[in-house]
Amino acid sequence: MQNPSEETLKDWHENPKYWKLGGLFYVNKDDDRLLVDKRNPNYGATLNFAHKKSYWFMLLIFSFFGFIIYMITRNQ
Repeated sequence: MQNPSEETLKDWHENPKYWKLGGLFYVNKDDDRLLVDKRNPNYGATLNFAHKKSYWFMLLIFSFFGFIIYMITRNQ
C-alpha cells in the first residue's frame, strides 16, 4: 500500500469506527502502522490490532511477564 497522506491518517485517527471499546483498541486494516497515538495523545500510543505484528508483540509482552513471574515464584 502507498503511504497515506497526513489528511487520510488524521481522518482514520478521528473516525470512531476504528476505535473499539470506547477508544481502547484501534483496529484499521487499511492503516499499516503498528503503533498509533491514542485518541488523546497525552495518553501515549496503542497497537493497531488489525496489524498482524501486533499479536506477536502482545505474545512477546505476556511471555516476558509470565517468565518473570515464574522465575520469582519457582523457589518459594
